[in-house]
Amino acid sequence: MSMLSDALAGPGRAALPWLDAACDAAWPLTLHTYRPAGYTPDRPVVLVQHGMGRNGNEYRDFWIPAAEKHGLLIVATTFGKDAWPAAEHYNNGLVLDDAGRLRPRDAWAYAIPLRAFAALREAGVTTRPRAHLFGHSAGGQFGHRLMATQPHTALEAVTIGNPGWYTLPVLTQDFPSGMGGIGLGDAEVEALLTFPMTILAGDRDIETSGPSLPAQPAALAQGPHRFARAHHYLAAGQAEAARRGIACNWRLVPVAGIGHDGAAMSRVAAALWFEDRLISAEEAGASAVGAL
Repeated sequence: MSMLSDALAGPGRAALPWLDAACDAAWPLTLHTYRPAGYTPDRPVVLVQHGMGRNGNEYRDFWIPAAEKHGLLIVATTFGKDAWPAAEHYNNGLVLDDAGRLRPRDAWAYAIPLRAFAALREAGVTTRPRAHLFGHSAGGQFGHRLMATQPHTALEAVTIGNPGWYTLPVLTQDFPSGMGGIGLGDAEVEALLTFPMTILAGDRDIETSGPSLPAQPAALAQGPHRFARAHHYLAAGQAEAARRGIACNWRLVPVAGIGHDGAAMSRVAAALWFEDRLISAEEAGASAVGAL
């Protein structure tokens, strides 16, 4: 743990090689971090999940202005293309091996960011019992599936932005279309539905084709584009919660003027969390191109 405390002892960016033995040491990662000069161990920690570009360094940098303004520690667990080449490995969390067999639950990739946070606590880098979690695009896929498969005790706030498609909160469809077939049960479904997760949906994220938009039948069944699929996911959660007689505590926030833009959505999430306000596309610095 001294490696973490030493590497994060001073302000600035760091890129820390990371092995998660519970998953598999053959799958190396990098923790891209940022510590502002004013950070103290009692300040919030934001776990950031990058998109399909595997650009954790860029997603870390998207959060630097908020880190400086609010004294946040930013930790972007980065799943590089070499070790984690396909959506099955990152977006779908390595739940199944390349032959389609179920892997041990502790070995799912979704557990890794929370174990990294636990290591930061053990190293004394943070004294916070719980972290914030943000993911965009493929990182939004990763983030909501993390919420579907992992305990929530170490998370105080979760925001996902613009996933390409969703794992529905039902046991009647097998993973990744639903939560069935991988050993999850009613407890996991109900924990997911009752957690106050925020779903950010850019109202200009309406492309209906392209290399980054999932187009398998299960994804197409959720809507023609990401903006529609976010609404479909919320409706599915509300319907399943009603069927179970429990509350669905999710919140969907449509974001005007923003498309598939990870930088802008990062700024929107930061303002919602730490300033309790929804900023405009202009203030978020929305780009016509955006970042995956």
